[in-house]
Amino acid sequence: MPPVFETDFKDLALISRGKVRDIYDLQDSLLIVATDRLSAFDVVMPDPIPDKGKVLTAISLFWFKEMSDIVENHLITSDINEMPEPCRKYSDELSGRSMLVKKAKPLPVECIVRGYISGSGLKDYKKTGAICGIKLPSGLIESDKFIAPIFTPSTKADIGEHDENISYDEAIKLLGQDCFEEVKRMSLDIYTRGATIASKRGIILADTKMEFGICQDRIILIDELLTPDSTRFWPADSYKPGSAQPSFDKQFVRDWLEEKGWDKRPPAPFLPDEIIAKTRLKYLKALELITGHALD
Repeated sequence: MPPVFETDFKDLALISRGKVRDIYDLQDSLLIVATDRLSAFDVVMPDPIPDKGKVLTAISLFWFKEMSDIVENHLITSDINEMPEPCRKYSDELSGRSMLVKKAKPLPVECIVRGYISGSGLKDYKKTGAICGIKLPSGLIESDKFIAPIFTPSTKADIGEHDENISYDEAIKLLGQDCFEEVKRMSLDIYTRGATIASKRGIILADTKMEFGICQDRIILIDELLTPDSTRFWPADSYKPGSAQPSFDKQFVRDWLEEKGWDKRPPAPFLPDEIIAKTRLKYLKALELITGHALD
């Protein structure tokens, strides 16, 4: 099949078209479809990355299983044959890139854990010596490893807007003390286990972003988990602090956009065929290294 930039299932109720995922309301559950859209700096690129949605889905399914004893997640099934009848007629489009999930009320905070200093965290550190109000040792250089992972919450931006790092006090105001402490604990536990598993595969898990929601008065994990869209993955054999690292994630596209001088406002520039092809290979490589399996 050609790349899937967006879906349009006429007899299903589309309720959201996000940066990457199209979400349909099936009354008792949601159908989440991972398209091949790619966003960078919170702006959707005009060109899809072939197979990207399938890679994101396969990696999320792998991690959901690995983390199931830490936190419940929203997955009901990814098997088309187990989904409601209205979904099955779209099996060609949905196969490998969709999940039937529980309905949950998303928490208004992105849960980010950083094991290394990079990205927006590095920019904040250079300005203030801290990230999200967490004072850090002086003299850190790009890609340095922290003594211990840190939890750095952020706001959740709309499409075209940028997430903003926030302090613990600001996060507590949005979540409440008990909820904040719970998602902080779970986020750090997920990162720590994920980093351990990744290291055995020759990968550094530099940082990652998670989302949680409330389902039947319980906090559950929603959206995706430890994918190249939400996580910086670096090859361990070439790791050298002091500069940006080669990556298995969309940082490759971010770097190209930075070099191009794009102002990070819509519309985004078209991606050259070479950048699309190389990005696709990075996603496929991440899948193989993390899960041990190639894309079907």
